[in-house]
Amino acid sequence: MQAMDWLAAGKVILLSAAPVAELRGGLPLALTHGFSPLLACLLAVGGNLLPVPFLLLGLDRLLRLVRALPGPLGRAARRYLAWQEARHRAWFRRLGEGMLVLLVAIPLPLTGAWTGSLAAVLLGIPTHRALPLISLGVLLAGGIVLLASLGLIAAL
Repeated sequence: MQAMDWLAAGKVILLSAAPVAELRGGLPLALTHGFSPLLACLLAVGGNLLPVPFLLLGLDRLLRLVRALPGPLGRAARRYLAWQEARHRAWFRRLGEGMLVLLVAIPLPLTGAWTGSLAAVLLGIPTHRALPLISLGVLLAGGIVLLASLGLIAAL
């Protein structure tokens, strides 16, 4: 690979690791840089999975700090976290831990590995259970986004 290709690969990995864009942004970027569909998917999926162990292991501590914030910011954060917990708990009651797979696999806004990690932490799903479920969801999302990016799924 040429130096410019490594730079492009780094951009894909970083965009795929970032919240909001995740692999929905990274995979099409990889394709526009001329990576093969397989390499594009590997880079985007790998980048999207990169922050997940850190989120699963450290998000609980961060959430405790956020919940302890004083004033309007603290109240807003507590309301948001309570809303997220209630929303994901309803899914969890219906689908069990498999809800993490669906939550991550559906390539829409407010879904993905970051949201799946947040849901796992809020619901108290242990890391050793959450990581494989989130990973499966990322793989499925990668396949869906790849097919859509190649024009094989026109609905997405």
